[in-house]
Amino acid sequence: MKQIIECVPNYSEGRDKVVIDAIVASIRTVEGVKVLDVDPGEATNRTVVTFVGEPEAVCEAAFRGAARAQELIDMRKHHGAHPRSGATDVLPLIPVSGITLEECAALARELAQRLYKELGIPCYCYEAAAFTPERKNLAVCREGEYEALAEKMADPARKPDFGGEWNEVAQKAGATNVGARNFLVAVNFNLNTTSTRRAMAVAFDVREKGRKAREGGSLTGKLLKDAEGKQIWIPGTLKGCKAIGWYIDEYGIAQVSMNITDIDVTPLHVAYEEVTRAAAARGLRVTGAEIVGLVPKKVLIEAGKFYLEKQQRSLGISESEIVKIAVKSMSLDDLKPFDPKEKVIEYLMDDGKKGLVDMTLKDFALETASESAAPGGGSISASMGAFAAALATMVANLSSHKRGWDVRWKEFSDVAEGGQALLEELLKLIDEDTDAFNRIMDVFSMPKTTEEEKAARAKAMEEATLYAAEVPLRTMEAALKTLPLALEMAQKGNPASASDAGVAALAAVAGIKGARLNVRINAAGLQDKTPARPLLNRADEIVAEAESLQEKVLNEVNNHIEL
Repeated sequence: MKQIIECVPNYSEGRDKVVIDAIVASIRTVEGVKVLDVDPGEATNRTVVTFVGEPEAVCEAAFRGAARAQELIDMRKHHGAHPRSGATDVLPLIPVSGITLEECAALARELAQRLYKELGIPCYCYEAAAFTPERKNLAVCREGEYEALAEKMADPARKPDFGGEWNEVAQKAGATNVGARNFLVAVNFNLNTTSTRRAMAVAFDVREKGRKAREGGSLTGKLLKDAEGKQIWIPGTLKGCKAIGWYIDEYGIAQVSMNITDIDVTPLHVAYEEVTRAAAARGLRVTGAEIVGLVPKKVLIEAGKFYLEKQQRSLGISESEIVKIAVKSMSLDDLKPFDPKEKVIEYLMDDGKKGLVDMTLKDFALETASESAAPGGGSISASMGAFAAALATMVANLSSHKRGWDVRWKEFSDVAEGGQALLEELLKLIDEDTDAFNRIMDVFSMPKTTEEEKAARAKAMEEATLYAAEVPLRTMEAALKTLPLALEMAQKGNPASASDAGVAALAAVAGIKGARLNVRINAAGLQDKTPARPLLNRADEIVAEAESLQEKVLNEVNNHIEL
């Protein structure tokens, strides 16, 4: 899975469009980073920018944004309603997919160190990146705001984690708070009421903080305090959630407005189910939910699978179908249309480039038949493997809801999930095989005048040729994994689909044997045959294993369809 992180820096300028645009432009100079939102606030004199990308690119963009803010913002002249301590006030890194919070914390510390080392900006590390427990709280790091920095820097216990000199740089740029936190999902739950008080009651029931304890458990009774005179609180049912109730004029309904600060502890679908339960206990009904801002794809995938499992339906369906189940199950389109392409971070990051897998089947075939050398046998072999995975998955899905087999739905769902994963892997290999060919072609355009250039070209050709042999071997490995699925479906799946399992086995072996030809022809092009030998040996092993499995599948299939 590609690693994606989000960065949401807050800059201490919300009024001067020229300054804001310049900072955002510096972020956009980093290839692979996509700016999703720019939100300036005049009263707060603060702008929140949201951008995403792979870790290295995002950290570079965060650095460039901070460098530009340092040039253009003078904290000695800054005034605004929002607490702040620096030109780049907060700089959180947030895991979206393929990366952990701990890994983001390590990146945040490296970024803070770089900001100080290269730009001289003092930095505090907060939340998951904090070096000490008390600094997990941003308020502790920013205590006293910019005006208290000189005093804090003179105090060893309160000075920044990086830097501590009240010099010209610090006076102008202030201190930046660099951190790592989990993704925050903002969601409003729609209620069939106009009562803010009732919406607030539901919010108090579920939010982690809960509500103040009162005599008799009523909403208006006398507040209860402990022996030390401190207010007693009754905690809510959802960890990592903050919530209030409000009335929205635009929709004419009350909502429970919630921030889920830890989607690993409380996923969106868990919050939806619990708010639904709490609302029903008070005679209310949740009619749907409204996601504010963006969400990582996994939020909707986890929700879709949760509801499919409740229905005892196979989870091994396409990603788009799973997302559709999530949208419909939580009525995310209750108030207005919900388009995943506009709300899911990974989909927004799509660069629009189209590959072979994005073509129609007809266009793919015509492109293959054209005069160009790619796509060729490697891509076709990967596509044969993909069709094998698709067929095995289809049989599993059909079996999971065959009449009378309801108790076996999980058995077949597990097979279908495995098949979907292999299908995705093999689809990617269709394009990767062509990319490997193009990498070899690119070497021919390298200069070869000097001895150094000739050596570099020869080295690049060896690397590209080895890669071109490794890719079809990966196709063989993935296609091989489809055969046990086909065998299991031939043995246990819906008998009416036995022939489909057989075709899956035939397609898999065809793809495997075709990919072996590509391994061999590219291995033959290597000057140094040493790295080729283990590839060729493994390719031969895969073919032998595949042929054995194919025979078993076809025997099972023929037992089903004997005339």
